[in-house]
Amino acid sequence: MGILGELPPKEMLAKLKGEVKNWEKADPTTPVQPALHYIAVVAQGDGGKDGKFRYRMPNKGIDSVLSLAKKAHAIVFLDVQVALSNIHTELPLLEKYLIMPQVHFGMDPEFSMKDGTHPGKKIGTYDAADVNYVSEYLAKLVNKYHLPPKILVVHRFTKKMLTNYKNIKLRKEVQIVMDMDGWGEPDLKTGTYRYFIHNEPVQFTGYKLFYKNDIKKAPHHMLTPAEVLKYKPYPIYIQYQ
Repeated sequence: MGILGELPPKEMLAKLKGEVKNWEKADPTTPVQPALHYIAVVAQGDGGKDGKFRYRMPNKGIDSVLSLAKKAHAIVFLDVQVALSNIHTELPLLEKYLIMPQVHFGMDPEFSMKDGTHPGKKIGTYDAADVNYVSEYLAKLVNKYHLPPKILVVHRFTKKMLTNYKNIKLRKEVQIVMDMDGWGEPDLKTGTYRYFIHNEPVQFTGYKLFYKNDIKKAPHHMLTPAEVLKYKPYPIYIQYQ
């Protein structure tokens, strides 16, 4: 989805390399680790055979991203939009990939529809208990397979997307990133970061930039690396879509 799938692979990897250079220039003191972020479970408008309104991408799709990542010396994030399913069901199905040292995980509350509402009709939610389940699951994999720490990205752009954030447990095996996932003009994104990331921090913070949606309203622009680096706390994870 997004830029990962819109461009031919060689062109996409060249664009990724260019963005890496932009961040290296903006902050020479922080090494830049390229990554490919792939939505492995995608919310759907159709219920499907089991009525869960999500589509599990085939393994060949994940394998292709792993192959591309290897060419770019990149790590990989597998993200899930559970829709009317749940994180307890979807996460274990990706274990064979998550035991790879270069593969990490993302969870998107926007499409976690706990009340049975169809995805896209309103914004979904996760609770700290859901994040703790994922964190504990990943920590067990780290310990069992002697892996480096896993990165867990949790997307957020409203208050109700993540409830009881103070109850999220930190573990040495997992690095939790709260990713500001809202799109729009710079002032709107600044406010979203302030209220839902700055005011409710967990561990590390992230920031999402949209090549198309951030510039929908002229004369607004997509924020530059230098502009993003002015935010507090300092975003350590940057995602482009």
